[in-house]
Amino acid sequence: MDLTFATISEIADAVKTKKISAKEVTAHFQKRIDSLDGKLNAFTSKNENAVKEADMLDARIAKGEDVGVLAGVPFGIKEMFCTKGQRTTAGSKILENFVPPYDATAVARLKNAGVIVLGKLNQDEFAMGSSNETSFHGPVRNPWDLERVPGGSSGGSAAAQAARLVAGTLGTDTGGSIRQPASFCGIVGVKPTYGRVSRYGIIAYASSLDQAGPMVSTVKDAALTLEVISGFDAQDGTTSQKKVPQWSQNLSTNMKGLKVGLVKEYMSAAGLDSDVQKTVENAVAELKKMGAEIVEVSVPLTEYAVPVYYLVAASEASSNLSRYDGVKYGFRAEFKNLSAVDLAEFYSQTRGQGFGAEVKRRIMLGTYCLSSGYYDAYYTKAGQVRRLIMEEYLSAFKQCDVILSPVTTAPAFKIGERISDPLAMYLNDIFTTSTNLAGLPGMSVPFGMSKGGLPIGVQLTAAHFEEQKMLNVAFALEGVSSVKGKNPHVI
Repeated sequence: MDLTFATISEIADAVKTKKISAKEVTAHFQKRIDSLDGKLNAFTSKNENAVKEADMLDARIAKGEDVGVLAGVPFGIKEMFCTKGQRTTAGSKILENFVPPYDATAVARLKNAGVIVLGKLNQDEFAMGSSNETSFHGPVRNPWDLERVPGGSSGGSAAAQAARLVAGTLGTDTGGSIRQPASFCGIVGVKPTYGRVSRYGIIAYASSLDQAGPMVSTVKDAALTLEVISGFDAQDGTTSQKKVPQWSQNLSTNMKGLKVGLVKEYMSAAGLDSDVQKTVENAVAELKKMGAEIVEVSVPLTEYAVPVYYLVAASEASSNLSRYDGVKYGFRAEFKNLSAVDLAEFYSQTRGQGFGAEVKRRIMLGTYCLSSGYYDAYYTKAGQVRRLIMEEYLSAFKQCDVILSPVTTAPAFKIGERISDPLAMYLNDIFTTSTNLAGLPGMSVPFGMSKGGLPIGVQLTAAHFEEQKMLNVAFALEGVSSVKGKNPHVI
C-alpha cells in the first residue's frame, strides 16, 4: 500500500488488521510534513505527542479492543477548532498563546474514532478571508502552484490535504471556506446542513452561518468522516437530533431519473472564467450520459447573497469577537504604567494591535450595522432577505434533487493579486454564500483542469439533510473527473 495516496478507509483497515502499525503511519506523514511544509506553510503547530498516541492505539489493537472506524488515520485540524493542550490561535495574534483545556466536539469524535491528530492548520484570521493571506502565521501556498493562493479561509487544510501531508483534514465553512479552497486545491470538501455537526469548541465567527466539515481526497472519505463528526451534541443547542445516515455505505453512481438543477442566474454570472464554465458544462454532459435529467431553476435573490452575507456575518462577528479584550486570555498590549491607563485605551490598544486589518474592517462594519438607527435598515433587512433566499431554494428543490454550479468564478489566483481590493475578494464568494444563508448542504468535487494546469471543482447543493443525494452525484462525477490521477507539483 502506498501510504501517501491511500484512502482513509484503506489506512484504517490496514492498521486494525495489523498490516501496518499506527506508529508507522504517523511517522510516514510526519516525515512528509517535515520535508514539504516549508514550501506551503500549511501547519502552524505540530502535535508532539502524536507518536506516543499512535503507540497507545497499537497497544489497544494488540489487546483486541475496538479502536474505531478511523483507527490510526492521521488528520490535520484547522486552527478554528479547540484542541486540548495544543495551541489554537484562529490565525490571529490576539490568540497567539491560547491553549484550550478541551477538544471541540468534532475533534473529540475524530479522536474517539481512532484518529491521530498531527497538528493544527493555517487559516485566514478568524476565518475572515478567501485566500489565506490574512493569517497571523503568514500566507499558505497552493501546492499546484506555489505562487498562487490555496483559497480560504480553510487554506491550510486544503493545501495539506492536496499535498498529502495528512490523510484527512477538518475545515469550517461560513460563506464557502471549505468549498472554495477545496476547488482551488483539487480535493473534496463538504459543508453539511447547518446543525449536522456541533459547533461546540469551534472559535465563533458568525454563529448562524459557521459549520464544520471534512476536506479530504475522495468522496467516500468525505462521507465516512462526516458520519463520525455528525450528530446531536448537548453542548450545542443548534445541533439536529436527526439520525446520522451511513452515507459511505450507500454511495451510488446510478444517476438514472435524478434531476439536476442549473441555477439560471449562476450560469449567466458576469466574470465567469471560460475554464470554469467549460468544467461545469462537461459535468452536465457526463451526468446526462449517466441518465440524469437536467432542469433549469431560478433563485433570483442570489444576486443579493454576497451583500446579505457580509451584513449578517460582520454583525455576528462584531458580537462574537467582543470577548477578545486582553483581560481574561490572549494577547494584551504593553503599557509602561498599566494602572494609569483607562479601560477604553486598554481595549483599543489591545484590539488594535491584536487584530489584523480584515478583522478590524468586518468588526467596524458589523458594529455599524448593529448600531442604533441602523439595525433595522441593515441587519433586520438582511435577515428578511436571507429568509426569502432560503424559500427560493426550497422552491427550486421541488423541481430538482440537487443543484450543480460553479464553486468560484475562476481558478486559484496569485498571492497578492486581490488582497488590497476587499470588494474583489468578497465577490469571490458569489456562488457559495447563499448555501450558508439558507443552511443547506454543499460540497466541491474536483472535476476539471484550467489551461494553466490548475484544478477546478464543481459545486453540488442539496435540500436540508439530503447529503446522500449530493454525495452520490459527487461520487458519480469523481469516477469520470479529469483531475483523477493528477497530483500537485509539490508532491
